[in-house]
Amino acid sequence: YSKLNNLKEKYEIVDLGTDSNESVDYPDYAFKLGEYIVKNNCLGVVICGSGIGISIACNKVKGVRCAKVNSIKDAIYTKEDNNANVISLSANIKKERAVKIATSFIEAKFTEEERHIRRVNKISDYDIEDE
Repeated sequence: YSKLNNLKEKYEIVDLGTDSNESVDYPDYAFKLGEYIVKNNCLGVVICGSGIGISIACNKVKGVRCAKVNSIKDAIYTKEDNNANVISLSANIKKERAVKIATSFIEAKFTEEERHIRRVNKISDYDIEDE
């Protein structure tokens, strides 16, 4: 597929699975990707049925900020305003649209405006302490 090949030519892509057409437990792959993102300080794209469950699972990995996106605009805003490092897409999205959304996310830059930094830091710093 030419659009996907263009993405591969422009960026290093690491495929962390799955390698099966069978149903899998998506949290396993979300955690694997999340840990990879944090360890390598890079960006990620996850895809599952609705894109919702895998985004919730990704956000369980400390240091991951994953947003379920549906559009190019969503992808840009989640990077510019929230400094997300992962986006989640639903599996029923057309490949060409997925590539456009992923490219927009990758190329967007965090604005680093004080209000966005403050908000992202509040999210990153929040952790419920055990009683």
